[in-house]
Amino acid sequence: MIFITIPMTYKIAVVGATGNVGREILNILDERAFPVSDIVALASSRSIGREVSFGDRNLKIQDLAVFDFKNIDIVLSSPGAKISAEFVPKAAKAGAIVIDNSSHFRMDPDVPLIIPEVNPEALAGYHKRNIIANPNCSTIQMVMALKPLHDLAIIKRVVVSTYQSVSGAGKEAMDELFNQTKGIYMNAEMKTSEFPKQIAFNVIPQIDAFMDDHMTREEWKMVVETKKILGSNIKVCASCVRVPVFVGHAEMVNVEFENDISGKDAMRAFRDAPGVTVIDLESEMEYVTPAEVQGEDHVFISRVREDPTVENGLNFWCVTDNLRKGAALNAVQIAELLVQDHLEKAV
Repeated sequence: MIFITIPMTYKIAVVGATGNVGREILNILDERAFPVSDIVALASSRSIGREVSFGDRNLKIQDLAVFDFKNIDIVLSSPGAKISAEFVPKAAKAGAIVIDNSSHFRMDPDVPLIIPEVNPEALAGYHKRNIIANPNCSTIQMVMALKPLHDLAIIKRVVVSTYQSVSGAGKEAMDELFNQTKGIYMNAEMKTSEFPKQIAFNVIPQIDAFMDDHMTREEWKMVVETKKILGSNIKVCASCVRVPVFVGHAEMVNVEFENDISGKDAMRAFRDAPGVTVIDLESEMEYVTPAEVQGEDHVFISRVREDPTVENGLNFWCVTDNLRKGAALNAVQIAELLVQDHLEKAV
């Protein structure tokens, strides 16, 4: 007798489907041939009547406020923290497993915070609430680079300065950069609504609100999320800056280790790490910039060098497409890991 294994397929809902990340999630689900039996695109009532693309299909936007999640297997959610706080628990209670890209659930001790290449074992805790959190975009790319180094020499302290593109703040932020840039050349009035100051031809040392200790919430996210994923003993100092780039985040990272590590050791570790690509000065590219990584899935490392000012110190430059690995791709990879290591094995 011949037994034929029929692949499992899943009913998927994408929340925030009209946003930058939501549209990218739909693209990546199609690109990677995720086993979808049915898919729905959800957004606010303002978007009803609009359509979004999923492969060669157009999906009509459905109203998130009235949607019933009881027949959905997996929700990929990226609508913002306030909306996630309201709708994610409802979807989870209805039986769906929610992979949420907002900041709302990341530090919940009962919600795993997952980067599949870094801490896949933590995904086993998803059943506590049926919710899985996607880390902050800047945390993802930094921790992807830190993980192979931490395994090699144990990280004591990280000092990171980020150079974050406007797409991380949404479509309206991208429009503001475009309109301000055009306006400068046309002598038009400078209008600012999405950012605290002019973003065109400028840099802004503030992402998200300031906290009581004068750290911004974006900087705080990088600190606490890195500790949750890699280890609470790691000290992190983050300075997050918005730059006039449409897509692609960059970071200059300085790391201090407990044990000896050379630049050559680090390069070998980076080359062996999944999802990481190293570009060295001897190559034709020499180093990588945000303009060169748009549409790419990997985290790109360049300018690796030893820091002679501290014992066991290292510097490197880290760049990735924040809409892909920094958000949408990581969420889809979590869904793939969930299906492969948990849902299919449970059948």
